[in-house]
Amino acid sequence: MRTVKELEVGIFFWAEPDALQTVRNIKRSGVSIGQLGVDASAALDAAQWKAALEAEDFQLVTVFAAYDGESYADIPTVQRTVGFIPRATRAAREVRTLQVIDFAAALGVRSFGCHIGYVPEDRIDPDYEEVRDMVRRIADYAATHAITFCLETGQEPAPLLLRFFEDVARSNVRINFDPANMVLYGSGEPCEAFSLLARYVATVHAKDGDWPDPASPGSLGTERPLGQGSVDIPKFVQTLKSFGYHGTLHIESGLHGEEQRWSYLASAASYLRGLIG
Repeated sequence: MRTVKELEVGIFFWAEPDALQTVRNIKRSGVSIGQLGVDASAALDAAQWKAALEAEDFQLVTVFAAYDGESYADIPTVQRTVGFIPRATRAAREVRTLQVIDFAAALGVRSFGCHIGYVPEDRIDPDYEEVRDMVRRIADYAATHAITFCLETGQEPAPLLLRFFEDVARSNVRINFDPANMVLYGSGEPCEAFSLLARYVATVHAKDGDWPDPASPGSLGTERPLGQGSVDIPKFVQTLKSFGYHGTLHIESGLHGEEQRWSYLASAASYLRGLIG
């Protein structure tokens, strides 16, 4: 298993049926680490993925779960469908989460992450209490595998996430910080949000975007190529350094078609390394 460097650049990517070809494709972008996303349709074939990772000397930092029925069409849809907030899917998603944690453990990955959905502001809201307790159960299960549970940022302002985080009160719960999500959801200036959450941040996404259109209430912002949006990626990288962040940075992008995807990821990785120095 290769050693991951401080501030090493990786890529977030989704599991595809052919694990070996998927890893080889990611390595075409010039990276040797990454975060693997598994959606509801992904087969959790640990043997296939372990063989592929070993063959390509590729290190997974985090395994992320996404769930059946989630949609990111707009903010109201996200509130209704994403994470652990929807009551009708909560039990099934908890079961799937534990399966994904088992999958991560079988690969030797020590970090699991997901979007838990919009956390209610009111602490006595039944959904707040039930989701908090669900996060505690998942964290406790992850701890049996020595795995950290990373909450993804963006769907609530940093002070609300921090309050929820501290209310969960589990030592293995951490944060995967996505600066673009703060912008896309209109939930706060990324560098200010990071400064509030920095002591709990385990991993970081490198993604860019513009704020939601104020003329279209409920709309999400627009993703942009790295360095071309409203995050101010150079400032964000300097903020990471100023707070002594030593973890990894993983490029996440939903831009470009299949033919342009790899050249974009390679150029984005090069751009990010240049900022890191």
